[in-house]
Amino acid sequence: MTSASFNEMYTADGGVRDHYREFESWLSRQSDDLMRLKRAEADLVFRRVGITFAVYGESAGTERLIPFDVIPRIIPAAEWRLIETGLRQRVKALNRFLHDIYHEGEIVRAGRIPSDAVYSNSQYRPQMKGVDVPGGIYAHIAGIDIVRADGGQYYVLEDNLRVPSGVSYMLEDRRMMMRLFPDLFSFNRVAPVEHYPDLLLEDLRSVAPIGVDEPTVVVLTPGMHNSAYFEHAFLAQQMGVELVEGQDLFVQDTGVYMRTTRGPRRVDVIYRRIDDDFLDPMVFRNDSSLGVPGLLDVYRAGRVTLANAIGTGVADDKSIYPFVPDMIQFYLGEKPLLPNVPTYRCRNRDELEFALRNLPEMVVKEVHNAGGYGMLIGPCATREELDDFGRRLRNNPHNYIAQPTLALSTCPTYVGSGVAPRHVDLRPFVLSGRQISMVPGGLTRVALREGSLVVNSSQGGGTKDTWVLGR
Repeated sequence: MTSASFNEMYTADGGVRDHYREFESWLSRQSDDLMRLKRAEADLVFRRVGITFAVYGESAGTERLIPFDVIPRIIPAAEWRLIETGLRQRVKALNRFLHDIYHEGEIVRAGRIPSDAVYSNSQYRPQMKGVDVPGGIYAHIAGIDIVRADGGQYYVLEDNLRVPSGVSYMLEDRRMMMRLFPDLFSFNRVAPVEHYPDLLLEDLRSVAPIGVDEPTVVVLTPGMHNSAYFEHAFLAQQMGVELVEGQDLFVQDTGVYMRTTRGPRRVDVIYRRIDDDFLDPMVFRNDSSLGVPGLLDVYRAGRVTLANAIGTGVADDKSIYPFVPDMIQFYLGEKPLLPNVPTYRCRNRDELEFALRNLPEMVVKEVHNAGGYGMLIGPCATREELDDFGRRLRNNPHNYIAQPTLALSTCPTYVGSGVAPRHVDLRPFVLSGRQISMVPGGLTRVALREGSLVVNSSQGGGTKDTWVLGR
């Protein structure tokens, strides 16, 4: 791992990378006043449309605007082909892994993954043991976080398979760029992303229960107070399907039904944006009012499809992440095309001691956490924070992994002082139905604070439009 960040637009000697030449030439002709005006327009439109998110732990009713950057992140076609092929490989292996651990458990019996890492995992759902899901697909929608370091090498940083979010921001960022700068799209061959809702609906319909030719699809939301409610409503509207809450559904005669003004209507596929624990109060949390009583029985009987499947959280737990390259070799007989970031599992004594000795240079993460919470970024931490995390690691090593701090790539970003480099990551969205598909690009998240490596919106990050250039 090197300390110098890879710059997406400029080479080390200050030259412009080939795939940015057209854009850089255009940018050099724009005034600061115009760019400032366009950024203000974007903020105004996003606020009017309601593209905000709630931050848990803050006062009730607090809504934040996700900052949008007017400078896109551009990826050439050849690089995208490598990313896309690597993502297909990875998601295919993850789905094979999930099927395996709820059926034969071959990878555990072969000693490639410790038994307790799977079956004692807080995300493992024994209720799914032996349950056959349509096509053997568990992660119908996967958001795979990719970062770039080491002179341009792409790494997978994280797999998000439970209820991955952010795709609505990808789509709205593209709409905004086309609104603000339509001329840019006339001389840059930017691959489209607008058809994602069509792909998603096709993906969901393709995994309907056996014998259902015209499936009814719904999006199940926890409700308007959820931080990603805008996305739930947006995707339902874009797909032309109903947005429902748990109270809108009920189980009857071995089926799931939706209450409508014309009477009950059978539901075949539920794109659920609710965590496992809240889906069925008769099986999981009995205090949940968000789910549907009896849903699991219908699901286990194959009468309804849930996307993503119950129990997918095992595969995106950070304690399982280090084993994904082994999964690819075990199930597919292939070498991983997108490498993992080197990862130390603190549950192993030697790896724990290594992490403790090198804590000022490490990123430490809780295995079950997300959103940038529960993290230590060693190079940015105070002595007190390092000491505190050192105690946490010694007291509960099973709960943490550690990784060397990557010098994430930077992309020119329009900030208060003008154009400046800021660190970015990329979350492409991979759909698995009858086939694996994705739109070119994904959600680029940007750490707006100078020097920050945390891109999460909950931690002050923003987003950019992501351009994949045509051949």
